[in-house]
Amino acid sequence: MNLPVDFVQAMTDYLGKEEFTRLAEALSLPAPTSIRINTEKVEKEELGFLNDAERVPWCDTGFYLNERPAFTFDPLFHAGCYYVQEASSMFLSHLLKQFVNEPVVALDLCAAPGGKSTLALSTLPQGSLLIANEVVRQRANILAENITKWGNPYSIVTNNYAEDFQPLGSSFDLIICDAPCSGEGMFRKDPASIDEWNLANVETCWKRQRGIAKDIWPTLKDGGLFIYSTCTYNPHEDEETVQWIAENLSADLLSCHPDPAWGLTEQNTHFFPHKTKGEGFFISVLRKHPSDEEDTLRTPNAHKKKEKNRKPVSKVPAEISSWLLNNQDFTSYEDLGTFRAFPSAYYPILQQAQQHLKVLHAGIDLATTKGKNLQPCHSLALSNHLNPGIFPQAEVDEQQAIAYLRTEAIQLPANIPTGYVLITHQGHPLGFAKNIGSRANNLYPSEWRIRKELKN
Repeated sequence: MNLPVDFVQAMTDYLGKEEFTRLAEALSLPAPTSIRINTEKVEKEELGFLNDAERVPWCDTGFYLNERPAFTFDPLFHAGCYYVQEASSMFLSHLLKQFVNEPVVALDLCAAPGGKSTLALSTLPQGSLLIANEVVRQRANILAENITKWGNPYSIVTNNYAEDFQPLGSSFDLIICDAPCSGEGMFRKDPASIDEWNLANVETCWKRQRGIAKDIWPTLKDGGLFIYSTCTYNPHEDEETVQWIAENLSADLLSCHPDPAWGLTEQNTHFFPHKTKGEGFFISVLRKHPSDEEDTLRTPNAHKKKEKNRKPVSKVPAEISSWLLNNQDFTSYEDLGTFRAFPSAYYPILQQAQQHLKVLHAGIDLATTKGKNLQPCHSLALSNHLNPGIFPQAEVDEQQAIAYLRTEAIQLPANIPTGYVLITHQGHPLGFAKNIGSRANNLYPSEWRIRKELKN
């Protein structure tokens, strides 16, 4: 690997010549492939490629694969049964389990494409709310797609800058900030990042990182957690930025308590490819002053007090309520011709977000009006709260599933009733189709369709 001269010098100064030589050797090896399963949708045994797979040590639901399958052509990937995520970044799971014991309101500030957001949705205590944000609109759309596929309705996807959140006040118990960085940790996985690297960009990045932290800091509650991460090795962007946050924004740096066998340190946790099985990654946890003596996070129940005085927001057709499991836990409402559902306990927070932020997705999209009829939304098909008995189902094989995911016409069995049908593969919903007898109209979102061709 032809590494930049300035990077070689900087890392040699940082690690020492012998240690850097080991890192450079590791960077010349193939990058490992890892996934994280969605235990709300699938069991490990259902995914054949996980036979004899090695578990990621710091994440119970993470696995290394012996080879990289063609994920694009696996229907279960599109069903949200698993997420392809770099193993080092799964360390967030360890931190959330260590520090968060009760439901929280959390923000994933730089969230696209969605790896840490979907991990947080699976790991945070049940009843937590996550706002997943991305400043670049195209990437925010991808984030919304991946959050939708994951199926957890306790989520909001936004498209905003850090300072845009300030009108919300101190709303968050937890902020995850995977800051934009110089990308040194991606050299092996993404060789193009090597050509983009230079010292000037490193300086631009650490200045931007501190600005982002400063802009979002007022929205973190006193005693709240701030998890800062990058995919770079550079101490200007990592240790020095964390120290700057601690000193200038008033916070304590907390110990991550990694297993000694993982090859990590107690604080400022660096992942190096020659020490751990994964790409370059850095993560630290800070607690905003004033902090209590416990290393767990406790959440006020203010949102529950607001819920008692909540009034219905709009009239929703009664039949829609039967489409959801535990529908009594949701507030249903109409928004520009679409009926949506959102967890009632956090509905006031959604209203506040809609007032101040660009909300791209929230909770579950239930149905849109088509003339006098209601057409179920794709979000409902992939939701963990879909009532499985409400729509007739049509099970399709792999070839038919791929055709469906390409938005091509599919042929349904003759015994399938007319009307809206849930298309499934191996029992997992892929989306809806409308059976009109002679044919079935494919309702899979065209912007999500598979465009690639499978290579033999």
